[in-house]
Amino acid sequence: MEEEKKDWYLEYEIQYNRPGLLGDIASLLGMLSINIIMINGVENSRRGMLVLSKEDRQMERLRTILNTMDTIRITKIRRPKLRDKLAVMHGRYIKSNSDDKKTFRFVRDELGLLVDFMAELFQKKGHVLIGIRGMPRVGKTESIVAASVCANKKWLFLSSTLLKQTVRSQLIKDEYSVDNLFILDGIVSIKRSSEKHWQLVREVMQLPAVKVVEHPDVFVQNSEYTLDDFDYFIELRNSIDEEITYEKIESPEFEDNDGFSMFDF
Repeated sequence: MEEEKKDWYLEYEIQYNRPGLLGDIASLLGMLSINIIMINGVENSRRGMLVLSKEDRQMERLRTILNTMDTIRITKIRRPKLRDKLAVMHGRYIKSNSDDKKTFRFVRDELGLLVDFMAELFQKKGHVLIGIRGMPRVGKTESIVAASVCANKKWLFLSSTLLKQTVRSQLIKDEYSVDNLFILDGIVSIKRSSEKHWQLVREVMQLPAVKVVEHPDVFVQNSEYTLDDFDYFIELRNSIDEEITYEKIESPEFEDNDGFSMFDF
């Protein structure tokens, strides 16, 4: 029986970008029977590759040979993480919070990267709770739905601003499937909900499924849940220096002008 190939992430920094450098490295991989899946520049003078090899010693031999080259410097050879795969796909790394490793930051120009990132998270098995922060009309809900499509997941809104004010108080039997993606808007659930709605939220929170909460900070301030219950936080901004604040969103004036009911589309 043929041994199954393993995927690896190879990243190197170019010290001297001479003509034919990439071709030499590709030829070396071919001689070692290592297949290239994808290749891209990932950061400044760095290049990343997703490769396949049958044996771990092939990668060790590759590391030894590449370390003798003065034109490049090896920065990573490892089994690929999610961030590695997305870096090769999109040509840049996802930015994470230096103080909180659960928090990942995006700007609106990176919606494609965000959708792919969330789609990978949505395919995880078991209990996964994701909080997404962002100001009105930045693209939170549309990104969640697009990522659901990419992950081949059926999505269900427990509360939402997609179609005016949506607040559900019950689900039908098939909708309790752990293969579904459950989405709720923390502000809508707090401001427009009933006890039946909160009973449904508690039931869904206990399911070993993926849940996404928009405005998680407002959600935890007014419920029995805490930020520690979340596995990931995503922050989406129009620009890198935009401040995410809930003062305008929660103000009576904002609700009166109907901006609250349609703020994501």
